[in-house]
Amino acid sequence: MNTEKRPKVLLLVTQDTKEEEGRFLRHTLEDAGCEVIHLDPSVRRTVGGAEISPEQVAGAAGKTIEEVRALGHEGKCQAVMIEGTLKLALELHAKEGLSGVLAIGGSMGTSLAGIVMQQLPYGLPKLIISTMASGFTPPFIGVKDITMHNAVCDIAGLNSITTEVYRNGALALAGMAHGYSPAVAMGKPLVLVSTLGTTEACARRVRKTLESEGYEVMVFHTTGTGGKTLDAIAAERDVACVVDMSLVEIVDLLNGGICSAGPDRGKAAVQRGLPVIFAPGNCDFIIAGPIEDASARYPGKRYHVHNPALTAVRTEEAELAGVAQHMAGLTAEAKGPVRFFVPLHGFSNHDSPAGHIHDPSLPPVFARHLEAAVAGRHPITRIDAHINDAAFADALVACVHELTGRAGAQHG
Repeated sequence: MNTEKRPKVLLLVTQDTKEEEGRFLRHTLEDAGCEVIHLDPSVRRTVGGAEISPEQVAGAAGKTIEEVRALGHEGKCQAVMIEGTLKLALELHAKEGLSGVLAIGGSMGTSLAGIVMQQLPYGLPKLIISTMASGFTPPFIGVKDITMHNAVCDIAGLNSITTEVYRNGALALAGMAHGYSPAVAMGKPLVLVSTLGTTEACARRVRKTLESEGYEVMVFHTTGTGGKTLDAIAAERDVACVVDMSLVEIVDLLNGGICSAGPDRGKAAVQRGLPVIFAPGNCDFIIAGPIEDASARYPGKRYHVHNPALTAVRTEEAELAGVAQHMAGLTAEAKGPVRFFVPLHGFSNHDSPAGHIHDPSLPPVFARHLEAAVAGRHPITRIDAHINDAAFADALVACVHELTGRAGAQHG
């Protein structure tokens, strides 16, 4: 805990609709030993008392508050105030060094807070008390470490529930702010790895081996958000290599599965020119919902009920050919080195002799389609092993060494 000075906390509250709640949060933060900088992005009226006024927010976006109000459209007004808030928040953090950000709001306030928080660094404490926290949260969180705290009641004054909810949220943020210390770069080459539990044995061996050899390794769970997060970090950080060995989000993109990460999945690293290693981990299945839904949407397929909420639907040659074509297109204009590794004995735990949708005939079929689609632009290595065998993990590690120019120890 920093005992020399109070941690600076940015408070995002529109006082034109939430004046009472804003005062309560401010007092709670100050009583908890924080220095509060209140940024008020209100449109309807200026209450006063905030360190950063609505007039300043509008001005940062190149307008007067009167011009914003004259727009007469809440969406257009908010767009201006988001622009100004984001600019001022980033400038404030660069100048003052924030230790936390706290916001409260309904859908509008949560949208503004989410956009601002998504542009602030990982690790900086970020918390939104929101009426949206018990519902649809991905647009507000994105791929950042944002905490959402359910407001329970509408944000309309204080009552016996909301006083406790708001106090808890403010105290949680204050505690994080007091303990916050910006992470110091480890000074190690950073490797990003994708996986699911069904390829965990491979990912674990890759991670442990690389860490023992002086790399920093970040692992991402590819159920939609994980792949997006990997891509976001690949776009903005100093990354030595990407080992993208779980492509199920691309399978789901192409086949209507529930864990698609969107059409840009995997593009960031290849477009930036980072060294990238791809492997078809978890391409043996589409992730669908409950078995009743899965069997209706994908009739005549082979299924594995992973749990009551999720069903693995076996991919066949047509789906695997589609993945091969997609990966060839994704890497066609890569600005850095790309390598493909294909395990010939199976792509996941499900696709193994102990699994429930194992088909040993299909990995070589995928390899042939990939070779035809890539047409020699990038090396493709077939490995006579299952993806979770040590031999496959070690082949990936050896390729990391090659692409990063670092020699590694031999592992048996």
